[in-house]
Amino acid sequence: MNNLKPVYLLAGGRPRNPASFNPLFQAVFDESGKPAPSIAYVGAASDDSKPFYLMMAAALKGAGAGKVKLAALASKKADVDKAKEIIESSDIVYVSGGDVEHGMQVLSDKNLTDFIIGLYKQGKPFFGISAGSIMLAKEWIRWNNPDDDNSAEIFPCLGIAPVLCDTHGEADGWEELQALLKLEKDSTIGYGIVSGTVLKVFPDGKIAALAGAVHRYQKINGQVTRIEDLVPGVR
Repeated sequence: MNNLKPVYLLAGGRPRNPASFNPLFQAVFDESGKPAPSIAYVGAASDDSKPFYLMMAAALKGAGAGKVKLAALASKKADVDKAKEIIESSDIVYVSGGDVEHGMQVLSDKNLTDFIIGLYKQGKPFFGISAGSIMLAKEWIRWNNPDDDNSAEIFPCLGIAPVLCDTHGEADGWEELQALLKLEKDSTIGYGIVSGTVLKVFPDGKIAALAGAVHRYQKINGQVTRIEDLVPGVR
C-alpha cells in the first residue's frame, strides 16, 4: 500500500487547449519517476475516438511524455489481452473524456475493472480528464428516464480516487453533482472540478486543488449546499 500514488483528476472543457495543461501533465509525469514516461490511453468513454486520441497524444508528448499507446477496448472485436499488456507495461495510465456510463460499461463488459484497480494498488499512477476523472472516482449518476427526476440512480465507478466529483459543470451550477449528492448519505461532500483545474487525491485521503479553486457541495440535513471552495495550497 505504500506504493500508492496520488490520482490526478483534471477537468477539460471546450475553451481549454489541451497543450495549456502542460504544467499539470508534468506534475503527473513526475509521479512515475521517469523523464519521459510511457502513457497507456484508455479511451473507453469516447469509444476509442481516433481524433480525441491523436489530439491528447500530441498534447501529452508535447508536455514530455514518451510513447502514448491506445489500449483499444470499445470495439466488440477489441483485443483485450493486447489492451491489458499496453496498460500493464505503461508507466502511467490515462483515462479519457467522453461518457462516464458508457466508459464504465466497456470496462465492465471486458472484465477489466478489477484488473485496473489491481494495477493502481501495485503503484501504477493514474490520471483522467473530464469523464475519465469521474470514472476514476467512486460513483456517478444516471437517469433511466431522462424526463423523470425520480428515475435517478447511482452506479459505481472505479473508486481509485475515493471521492465524488464532477468536471466543468460550473456553467449549470453543478446540477448533476448536486443530483448525485441528493442520493448520498448526509454529510457527503462532492467536488466540482472547474474547467482547467485539477483535484489531486492523495493515498492517505487528503485532497488538494491545483491551478485554481475547486467548488465543493455538501449534503446537510437532507439539503445540498455549496460550502467553502478548496483552493490551491490547502489540503
